[in-house]
Amino acid sequence: MKTNMSKYSLVAIDLDDTLLNGDLSLSRRSIETINKVKNTGVNVTLATGRMFCSAKKYAQQLGIDIPLITYQGALVKSPCERELVLHRAVPLELARQVIRDIKRYGDFHINVYIDDKLYAEKMTDAGVRYQKISQVKVNTVGDLLKFLKEPPTKVLVSATEEEVDYLLNELKPVYRDDLHVTKSKPYFLEFSHPKANKGDALAVLADRLGVERDRIIAIGDGYNDVEMFEYAGLSIAVGNARDEIKKLADYVTLPNEQDGVAKALEDIILA
Repeated sequence: MKTNMSKYSLVAIDLDDTLLNGDLSLSRRSIETINKVKNTGVNVTLATGRMFCSAKKYAQQLGIDIPLITYQGALVKSPCERELVLHRAVPLELARQVIRDIKRYGDFHINVYIDDKLYAEKMTDAGVRYQKISQVKVNTVGDLLKFLKEPPTKVLVSATEEEVDYLLNELKPVYRDDLHVTKSKPYFLEFSHPKANKGDALAVLADRLGVERDRIIAIGDGYNDVEMFEYAGLSIAVGNARDEIKKLADYVTLPNEQDGVAKALEDIILA
């Protein structure tokens, strides 16, 4: 192992639209660069809204062995599944109320997640799209309110960007004190435990690893990366991020399709 000359000890990287290409793959440059970073002694993890089972396969490709931040920070677990660091689920009655409230606004596609499995009332076009992106099977169960008997890891609504923005404006004030409400993509609105965000999860993981926050790099592109940006010592946005996200970052790298993550790591850690 090479000596780590960088001031940084931990890198947390978002997956979709950040590390992954448009075809949801990892580039050879990204894999090689992350391996070089790990070989200097710097810890690397993934911080994603994806399900654990969906993130795990990318972690295996990258040889990551420290816990992964998944479900926006609701579940932190090692890729080998031997170590569960935390699981912050949505209280059952709150989850049921969220579903009832969403249904008042229209017939939207709603996902719930239990034991790292994905459930929806029926398969819709939005469900097909989500299944394609996540590469996880959607289990259809009929009426979610009848099906839901235990606290889900999160509740997700898939709709158009305009509909998601409308639902966010309507429902975020309702649940401001009880749940974390955020957009993971412009067309995904997510409801999770109030402390289930990437920033809080990163703090728990950093404490477990004995890493101070000013020695952490966070790399992302979206609204669900904001808390992680706020916590980390250095925040990096990829070039394809929305302008409002770029303004919150300390540094802007190239877009995901141009290996922006690899470029940033090369410049900051491997230079």
